Amino acid sequence: MNRLLPGTRALRTFEAAARHLNFTRAADEVGLTPAAVSYQIKEIEDQLDIVLFVRSSRSIQLTPAGKVLFEAAADALDTLQRAASKARRISRGSAHLRISVGARFATNWLLPRLPQFRAANPGLELTFDISDEVRDFDADDVDVAIRFGAGTYGGAVTHRLFHTLVVPVCSPALLAASPALKTPRDLFAHTLCYVDCRPGGMVWPNWPMWMAAAGIEGFDDSRSVAFTESSHVVQAVIDGGVVGLVEWELVERDVQAGRLVRLFDVGVRVAPEYAYYLVYPLGSDADSRVGAFRDWMISTVAEGRTNSAIDRVVG
Repeated sequence: MNRLLPGTRALRTFEAAARHLNFTRAADEVGLTPAAVSYQIKEIEDQLDIVLFVRSSRSIQLTPAGKVLFEAAADALDTLQRAASKARRISRGSAHLRISVGARFATNWLLPRLPQFRAANPGLELTFDISDEVRDFDADDVDVAIRFGAGTYGGAVTHRLFHTLVVPVCSPALLAASPALKTPRDLFAHTLCYVDCRPGGMVWPNWPMWMAAAGIEGFDDSRSVAFTESSHVVQAVIDGGVVGLVEWELVERDVQAGRLVRLFDVGVRVAPEYAYYLVYPLGSDADSRVGAFRDWMISTVAEGRTNSAIDRVVG
């Protein structure tokens, strides 16, 4: 007798529950309540007349039958995801390039320069996947990505764009209203903010690191304000009242436009292998869309490379 198979939504719910072995976490992932997840699992068990989970008061575990179905469901969903991505790529045509890029790079570096690219490539349409997650080019319908990291991306071509130099900036209003900021020690009278993150386990440059580069050892940063995103630091600085540590390459245009002021000639560089990279799948060199974007990115970075010889750089 042929039995009805669960639909894609039900399989996705089961796959999440089996992967997490927790209905609450699965519910958060698929956008349902834990009760709804439990109900869908029960429906699948009734449809197939098998038991998928062994439930106790504190945990759930897959049964042997559940393990078999979990592996099959994961493979089937991955195959469908890749097929859907390929179908979308075919549907959008050869004059459409989809780029995955982090929000801060998109906002502070790429979008202000896009008119130049559009003028040079009027027949090429761009759309964006705004995310800092590393995408699967086949499964996520992405042609090219810009990523910050160590440049190790399996099955992909990488082009190093530029390193990151972290520098202090403030608003023109703060500079005008405050006592003169003539030496790094003058910063002690101000609220200092920075990005608190560890990409790849590396400590992002913070105020003790910057102060050490400026010749001030043992700086107490207990009064500094930490943010998880550099865009929040930039916004806090623009709003006035704080001095922030930010990536020079992503605020250079704001400084040139007078929206921000760079303080002092000291910068801290992240670990040498960490940089922004242009990434695309192996074999995409022959794709004229990828080639056009790659060539423009490389030439634009080369043209805008700043002379940092006057900076005291650490790292």
